[in-house]
Parts: sequence; C-alpha cells; structure tokens
Amino acid sequence: MDGKEVIEHLVALKVMRLTKPALISPKIVTCDFKDLPGNILNNYLKDDATSVVQMETLAAGQFLLLPQSFGNIYLGETFSCYVCVHNETNQPVQSVSIKADLQTSSYRIPLTTQQNTAPLKLDVDETLSDVIHHEVKDLGTHILVCEVTYMSNYNTLASFRKFFKFEVMKPLDVKTKFYNAESDDVFVEAQVQNITSGPIILEQVSLETSPQFTVKSLNEDSDGKSVFGDVTLLQTQESCQYLYCLTPKDNILKDIKLIAAAKNIGKLDIVWRSNLGEKGRLQTSQLKRMTTDYGDIRVTYENLSSKVPVDEPFNFKCKIVNASDRTLDLILKLRSLPDSSLLWCGISNRKLGPLEPGKVIFINLTALPINSGLHNIRGVSLVDLFLKRTYDYDDLASIFVY
Repeated sequence: MDGKEVIEHLVALKVMRLTKPALISPKIVTCDFKDLPGNILNNYLKDDATSVVQMETLAAGQFLLLPQSFGNIYLGETFSCYVCVHNETNQPVQSVSIKADLQTSSYRIPLTTQQNTAPLKLDVDETLSDVIHHEVKDLGTHILVCEVTYMSNYNTLASFRKFFKFEVMKPLDVKTKFYNAESDDVFVEAQVQNITSGPIILEQVSLETSPQFTVKSLNEDSDGKSVFGDVTLLQTQESCQYLYCLTPKDNILKDIKLIAAAKNIGKLDIVWRSNLGEKGRLQTSQLKRMTTDYGDIRVTYENLSSKVPVDEPFNFKCKIVNASDRTLDLILKLRSLPDSSLLWCGISNRKLGPLEPGKVIFINLTALPINSGLHNIRGVSLVDLFLKRTYDYDDLASIFVY
C-alpha cells in the first residue's frame, strides 16, 4: 500500500509491502443451456480473462494477482517492504535520509540501513530507496514507522513521518501430549494444525531435545521415508500428528531423582511454505512434562516375554528401586489370588535389604500360567518393616498366554 504524498514537503515518501502474488480464478456462475439464461452465463465465463480455455468451470487459476493492500502477516514469516523517497520538485534537495522502525506493544526495532549512512543529495526526479527484511517474532499489532529528514528551502531540517499498521497472526496451533513409559522413555505426541487462511506445506517438524535426553523420530518408515509421503500438505484447519521417543541419557538413568527432575523436554522447530513458496519458521517455548511420583519404592519388570505357553513356567526379573531418602527394610510377598490365572513358584515372605537410598535390587521371579488369554501379573507385594506399610503391585504388566 502506498503512503499518500504530502504536498507541503519537498519530497514524497512511498512504502510498498513486498510479498508473493496469489493465483486468481474466475467466479463461476453457470447453468444448463436449457435454462432461462441460455448460454449467456456460459459465454460470459468463457470471455473472462482469468478462466482457462476449455476448463472454465474448474476454477483453475492461471493469472497472478498482485497484493491489493498492506495485509496481514503470520508469526515466523519474514516481513519485507520497499521504502523510497522521491524528489518531485524542480530543484535539488539536500541532506535527505530515511529512518524506519518497527513498533510492537513492548519494544521498537530499527530496520533500515540508510540511518547508518550520511544524508544524501537528491537531484530532480531522483529517488532514495531501501528494502527492509525482518523476521516477525511477536503476535499482535505492529506499526511500521517511516521518518524522512531533509534540508528545507530555509536551510533548516524538516522531517515528517508515516505510519503503517498491520497485524501479526498465529499460523499454527500446536498441541502436545506426553506419556512416561515404565522404561523411563518419554513419548511425545505433537499435533500441528494449520490455522492460516490458505494451504501450507510442512517442510520440517523436528524436536530439539534438552541435554538430558536423546530423541528418535517415529515419523519415518524402515527406509527413512516420511510416513506422510513426499509432501505434507495441510489445508486450512487440517492437522498432522508427529510422534517422538525420548530416552534419558545414561547419567540420568542411574539416579531416580535425576529422572524425576528431568522435566524439560525440548522445543519443536517447525518450517513451512505457503503462498507460492513463502517460508515461515516457528519454534515453540520449552516443552515440560509431568514426571511420575513413584513414592518411596519403584517397581518394574524386566526380561518379561510378551507371550508364553499355558502350563509352562516362565521367568522374569523384578527391579526394586529405593526412591526415598532413608534405608528400607522390605519383605517380598507373593500372593496367589483366587481369580488369578497365574500361580507363583518360589519363596514368599522373603526379606530384602537393607536397601540404601537410590540403590537397586533385582529379584528373579517365576510364575505358572494355568489359563490362556491376556492376563495381568498380579500378587506381588512389598512390606516396609519400618512404616508397617504394604505396597501391592497388581497392574504393572500383562502377558499373553496361549
């Protein structure tokens, strides 16, 4: 959008937003030749300069429409504009300079390079110009403030300003979910929704992890190709879901307190293209998960098969971690429940400990399945001798018996 010329000044300021054009298609209004209008509407559509020959009713655009207004911009895109000062008088104008700032709700950003050079002389019909590029990083109202300074006919400095307001809007809606696995892995699901006014192509959606984790993307197949295809196209309001697996580093895995303290996951980095290839980039704030409260004792099962035959004993390991700040004296109980499809083989009421804070102990367990089907491993209990408290573990894992 051009700024209006100021007649009382010796120079004129013009500002134009630099953005890609858009494809324009005809407005399709047609009818059957047997209807009352006959072929009037069809002929009018054929004569439309923006319609494609023999494909008039497909709304296929082949013409480019230049921007008609200063318009809006989306967060993460690059704001570009052309600023020029033109001498329209019949005499030279001395000491001409341009200064442009971008005003947001919280701060002001200097943009042009001309403000760092000495003022120039403009001869008759000569122009002083500058192209501005700025990556937009804040939402809300932005005001481009352009100021021109020059030497008037009275040998005094004169200046004037122009203001151009535009809105920076949110392009994507990002929602995340976290799942803390028993293996201490963290699964992150990220849903990216296009809330712009047109289609976009997602070029990159990556997770930059915090120093406590290593990340593995689960969005590629065995050949390394994206599960979404060669191009991830999102129409307006459409969304795409990405999945990542984060594994704590070895120094974190050794200490249960460090695992509980590792709440910062990382940041999502998203790159997209829109409107004939215009690029945008958005990085989320630090993602944080809710860590699991294990209480005083953490129990997990390891080396457990996913399926076992009926009436044949199977073995696995029970990992017990002291998550408290005191030494624990424990008793392991194996309970055979009346409705259980598993019978325990081994010694119950086994004394464990003393177990120091943060230390781990592994117990070998054996069970006998007596019924087929999918069954929870139930009947494991730990008794804290100091607190006289019993902890039951009946839903830590399931096993398929065939």
